[in-house]
Amino acid sequence: MPAVVAAIALERVTELWLARRNAAWAFARGAMEVGQQEYRVMAVFHAVFLAACVAEPRLLDRAFTAWIAGVCIALLLGAQALRWWSIRTLGPRWSTRIIVLPGAAPVVGGPYRWLRHPNYTAVIVEMVALPMVQGAWLTALLATVGNALILRVRVRQEEQALGASWAQAFAATPRFVPGATDARA
Repeated sequence: MPAVVAAIALERVTELWLARRNAAWAFARGAMEVGQQEYRVMAVFHAVFLAACVAEPRLLDRAFTAWIAGVCIALLLGAQALRWWSIRTLGPRWSTRIIVLPGAAPVVGGPYRWLRHPNYTAVIVEMVALPMVQGAWLTALLATVGNALILRVRVRQEEQALGASWAQAFAATPRFVPGATDARA
């Protein structure tokens, strides 16, 4: 299933193109960026993740299980739908980087009605589902742990950068899991 990884990689390239365009739009309107150093780490992590999704099944002769692959592909499709719903909802304010437009009202529509960070929810699902399409459980495990460490820093930076009006708008909204009782979930 390297074709599945290739499709996700192509989707990532599309995201990067869109993020660059949106960043230029935001900077032209006085936006500020935070977390540049951590962004570089995240970008390298995602590139290594995609490579590992292809390498582990080949190098460690992982078994392909059709029903697991089917479930994981369904999860990937759901994650991509959530990601692009998030992107569409934020419009030109969406980016892969933490770029904040001062004075802009928080976006509370679309998937943001239920989650603070729906795009990150999509990434969390992807970190498990993409490698498991081909039984790459070690990649799924390591990617999940690595992504959790990255998100721990990134979410804190992003939420701080978005400021008090954003915090107030999302005070009762869970971070990653719809319906979670703890708003920090």
